[in-house]
Amino acid sequence: MSDTRASARNRFFIPALGRFYANLDTSAETLLRVVAGLALVTHGLPKLMNPFGAVGMVEGLGFYPGVFWSPLLALTETFGGLAVALGLFTRPAAFASAIVLAVTVWFHWITQGQGYGGSEKSILWLAIMLFFAIRGGNRQSVDARIGREF
Repeated sequence: MSDTRASARNRFFIPALGRFYANLDTSAETLLRVVAGLALVTHGLPKLMNPFGAVGMVEGLGFYPGVFWSPLLALTETFGGLAVALGLFTRPAAFASAIVLAVTVWFHWITQGQGYGGSEKSILWLAIMLFFAIRGGNRQSVDARIGREF
């Protein structure tokens, strides 16, 4: 056992838990990536079924023409979420999703006037997507399986 791992185990109140945590850290990160990605897919899929349904909303936010931005929103949420969940092109997919989520924070907080309470889910998702945009997919991702990542 390396000195680093031994010192990490000694910092726990229950040292035996150090090995338990070390064995699950990658799996926990993967679970977060998959759940966040699939949650984003559930928001994008209805938009994908009606790609022009959000034209009024996106134009209300100042994104013109809405017939361009509404389908792009649907594609980014659906396929970006799926890519994040799979860990395929994780960084660019998470970054694109983070942009969408930053806009939803603005929409709920400022445009709708809901403040933090109305935008807290978007803030959490934004933080998660920024984490994966920086960190990548980890060794339990398609990116790792193909041996290439951004």
